[in-house]
Amino acid sequence: MAMPMRRTLVVLHRATCSSLMNAEASLDVRHPGPFFLPVRTKKRYFIPPAVGMKGKIEANAEDRGRAAGVVIRQEYLERPINIACTAGIFDAYIPPEGDARLSTLSKEGLKQRTEQIRQSAGSQLAIRKIKEHDSLFSTKDFAERAQEIFIEAHNALTQFNKEKLHSLVTERCYPEMTRGNRFKTIRWRFVESLEPPRVVHARCPDMVSKGNLYGQVTVRMHSKQTVMIPGPKLSVGEEFDASSIEVPKPEAVQWYK
Repeated sequence: MAMPMRRTLVVLHRATCSSLMNAEASLDVRHPGPFFLPVRTKKRYFIPPAVGMKGKIEANAEDRGRAAGVVIRQEYLERPINIACTAGIFDAYIPPEGDARLSTLSKEGLKQRTEQIRQSAGSQLAIRKIKEHDSLFSTKDFAERAQEIFIEAHNALTQFNKEKLHSLVTERCYPEMTRGNRFKTIRWRFVESLEPPRVVHARCPDMVSKGNLYGQVTVRMHSKQTVMIPGPKLSVGEEFDASSIEVPKPEAVQWYK
């Protein structure tokens, strides 16, 4: 009696399991499993190089940058232009040979005189053009002011006052005056002017565009200056002995910050 009952229960259990499986299949019931959700992160504009490629030069970096989405800006070769001053002299003034002491009767003197007349005519036209934009311009006043600026600039150079020197000279003249003088002692003094300063050359050409004028005026100055340490005063018949002279040590002077 027990064996038939057990067989009946086994058959019922199998039938129940098969019916449940058929029901899940008909209802499309799935057991829970791992769930993956794709998330888009920030776009990478830089792709790191492959292993072992560090330090190697790429054949075409521009194409690889474009493929990676990097916009490479085009480079332009530009020369800086300072509108405050020019980088050079347009028409340099060349003093005449012999300082205009050659006779006009000779061939060389006549040629020199002709060149002076040509240069003078060009200077007059340039001065007239300068006066059109600066009605207060005067060759006499400009020459005197130029000599004053020359003296003030050299005094500022000996005192290492770069702020004042910047206000007196142009951006082109400043590095030429101060180059190599940082750790040196400069002694300079203006003694006297042997002849009044005068304008000897002038040019006023266009630069960059028409109407953008630059005026260059050359001033001749004949003066007496010192650039040496004064020595001792010797009496008549006394010889100079360099070993007995003590050179005074200069004071510690640095550039103003």
